[in-house]
Amino acid sequence: MTRPITVSTINVNGIRAAVKQRSVDNLGLLPWFKETRADVVCLQETRADDEQLTDALAPALADGWHLASAAPHVKGRNGVAVLSRTPLDSVRIGCGAAEFAEHGRYVEVATAGLTVASVYFPTGEADTDRQLEKERFMSAVAARMAVLLDGGGDAVLCGDWNIAHTENDIKNWRGNVKKAGFLPQERKWLSDLLATGWVDVVRQAHPGVAGPYAWWSWRGKAFDNDAGWRIDYQLASPGLAARVASAHTERPAAYALRWSDHCPVTVDYA
Repeated sequence: MTRPITVSTINVNGIRAAVKQRSVDNLGLLPWFKETRADVVCLQETRADDEQLTDALAPALADGWHLASAAPHVKGRNGVAVLSRTPLDSVRIGCGAAEFAEHGRYVEVATAGLTVASVYFPTGEADTDRQLEKERFMSAVAARMAVLLDGGGDAVLCGDWNIAHTENDIKNWRGNVKKAGFLPQERKWLSDLLATGWVDVVRQAHPGVAGPYAWWSWRGKAFDNDAGWRIDYQLASPGLAARVASAHTERPAAYALRWSDHCPVTVDYA
């Protein structure tokens, strides 16, 4: 990568709802695309096949965005995408594990001299087969990340990792120590991954503080009380991480202005 670039990631919690049902007062995903300064945008949990996704994003695509997506194999679940202002040089669907090849959880592109992946990890459930599936996916993604790191190019994996790494990454950490998303083995896996050289660039920009959170339950007063989770990461290769100029979350000003239960996480790479 030879020029500054801005990357955003957002779990849309259903692309069609994000552009229609939850859009109010000229707010929603499509108005956000009109206003964002991002050059690359990663989406997770689109819950749409390729045709539905293209239809939902038609106004953005008409404005010149280039799209790559991985559709879910189960209707109404998963689905990831990457949109770029510059043409896509290559597209890879899946992280390399046959088990997850059609799950709609990983899509990777090369654009503007940068490798960008949008990834959506399973939620998991402690002491169940769902957790074992999540951990197999974790291993598969880690294997792909090792390949990317060995390649030496600039790369960033963005998305909803469904793991809060430290106590600073979840408001109610005491109530979640035995629950998926904050299990010791998940947190250790993420620590081990970072030890290989990948950098959590939002935490790098906001060291030693609670948050900034990017997910809040729709229920109760979680959003109003900022009782959230930081599970939406951008993990960058070392050279790219050294070029971070700023990193922030785009938290809505009020509950009524939310068009997802997550908010965008945006990083400027100089």
